[in-house]
Amino acid sequence: MARAGFWDNPEQARGVVAEVKTLKRVIEPVESLLARSGDARALLELAREADDAESFSELDRELVGMREELTRVELMTLLSGRNDARDCFFSIQAGAGGTEACDWAEMLLRMYLRYFVRNAYKVEELARTEGEEAGIRSITLKVEGSYATGYLSCERGVHRLVRISPFDANKRRHTSFAAVDVLPILDDLDVELRDDELDLVFFRRASGAGGQNVNKVATAVRVKHVPTGLQVECVNERSQQQNKRMALAILQSKVERVKQEQRDRELQSLYGDKGEVAWGNQIRSYVLDDRRVKDHRTAEETGNPERVLDGDLQPFIEAELRRRAGKKK
Repeated sequence: MARAGFWDNPEQARGVVAEVKTLKRVIEPVESLLARSGDARALLELAREADDAESFSELDRELVGMREELTRVELMTLLSGRNDARDCFFSIQAGAGGTEACDWAEMLLRMYLRYFVRNAYKVEELARTEGEEAGIRSITLKVEGSYATGYLSCERGVHRLVRISPFDANKRRHTSFAAVDVLPILDDLDVELRDDELDLVFFRRASGAGGQNVNKVATAVRVKHVPTGLQVECVNERSQQQNKRMALAILQSKVERVKQEQRDRELQSLYGDKGEVAWGNQIRSYVLDDRRVKDHRTAEETGNPERVLDGDLQPFIEAELRRRAGKKK
């Protein structure tokens, strides 16, 4: 990167920088662990020579820290897919059920936003459709951070909520569904979106609930890929061209996924089992009145739904990564 002329081609240079960062994320933790193991061996020898209880206690604490770091390194070895290190488009879509489902989609959004904060992910909202009475009908985010696609792909699928409804005057139990989707942001696609295959619509979009504050300029973009029927909407960028570029990037990722599914009918290489995306085939159930959250793929379970809804998702994500690794053996 220090070579003269490296930045003459900014797009290519950014790709190299991104690749270097990805390699560093793998190499640096391993190097750190190797260095710590050497220090621990030296400390053990000193403790034995001095027969010093305090040194043995310090060594015990160091070994606990090394064990935790080793767990993190082992987890990174499970993120070996060709797109796992990439940033991603992350979307939530409310299922059937009107207000209940829209409220559940917004609860999921809050949960994931807290998870993103915990993991220092950068988040940008690209499009949002509000629910008619409460919550959100759908939302699309751009998420940037270490192995965003790899980790968040574990959340792709249908999430089921069972609770005593706050919208039901009779306090009956309701079941709601919302779907989470994750698409890697790809900069080396072999997918070409031809102009004659695209249906582009520019429109003005209200910025608030109820239709107030309507934009005077048609900056929002809706683009449809006619051959596949896939459609993307982007409204939150400042200009029409920015919204168009972002919508086309999302659409390219979606078309790439369709082609990937055609190449691999069992959907094993990138997006998991087909059953994980079929509506009604939930990957995880959140049963609030029974105080239970259970992942149906891994049997990972907790009796503290509040902690999960506050963004503590890592145990579920790690269990799913290990399940996937086991299926590849």
